[in-house]
Amino acid sequence: MGDYGWVAARVQDGRAGIDAGLVKRLIAAQFPQWAGLPVRPVEFDGWDNRTYRLGETMAVRLPTASGYVPAVAKECKWLPQLAPHLPVAIPTILGVGSPGEGYPFAWSVRRWIEGGAADRAPIADLRAFAIEVAEFLLALQACDTAGGPAAGEHSWFRGAAPAHYDDETQHCLRALEGRVDPVAAGSVWDAALGSDWTGEPVWFHGDVAAGNLLAAGGHLSAVIDFGTSGIGDPACDLVIAWTMLAGGSREAFRRAVGQDDRMWARARGWALWKALLGLAGSEGAGPHGSANLRIITDLVGEHSRIG
Repeated sequence: MGDYGWVAARVQDGRAGIDAGLVKRLIAAQFPQWAGLPVRPVEFDGWDNRTYRLGETMAVRLPTASGYVPAVAKECKWLPQLAPHLPVAIPTILGVGSPGEGYPFAWSVRRWIEGGAADRAPIADLRAFAIEVAEFLLALQACDTAGGPAAGEHSWFRGAAPAHYDDETQHCLRALEGRVDPVAAGSVWDAALGSDWTGEPVWFHGDVAAGNLLAAGGHLSAVIDFGTSGIGDPACDLVIAWTMLAGGSREAFRRAVGQDDRMWARARGWALWKALLGLAGSEGAGPHGSANLRIITDLVGEHSRIG
């Protein structure tokens, strides 16, 4: 997802010029077999796309801006190839729609996946859940990469070197002086920049956030939103260690997923960039701001202990 895509929030229907009426018209024009099904917005929507329930078993997903459109074709092509090799469900694409009815982008119809987002679903054993997430990531990394999409603009440079966001990170460090120690946080970032990826490219998800991990019965049941997925460095997928996990669950995740110190240095860099960007932007105040400050404190403390 894009820069603020990990934040799920209640939204009013009509955001980005998309509403239930438009979805009904698109379905009627392009998928008439489903024209009689009810359409309703989901309660918690993401940022990059708008999602609507279509009947009881399907969902319609529409990009909100041109930068998110490449994910439609990418997911349509690659998710069916990845799904048989993964331990939990991922989205199933049932149809791809074309621009129409005043809407300018490609869009998709998917099978609805039951389960609650991990930041809202009851999870009694977070350590066990963390291990399940690690097992999913290892299975994803083991998938065949032949012909896969190399990290780049389509993945918002997830899977590439964190150096792509150096200017943005340095700007945030300057802007947040007084709330964030620029020297201590900067040392975390410098360590990330100095830990180049030298391994073979593997599949990465690109946005392993609590809102994209579905839970049922306290266990990981599905992983959604592969819009930033691709082939490259999987360090970006380890950010969940700080954004959702802590203490024993973080350590359980770390042990289960493995990886060397250089990988974890880059992962801390990705987590720092996200937290700084959120703190400097619309998430700077309130509970989101407190969460981002906590993440930065954790990253600085961990880097200090290791370094």
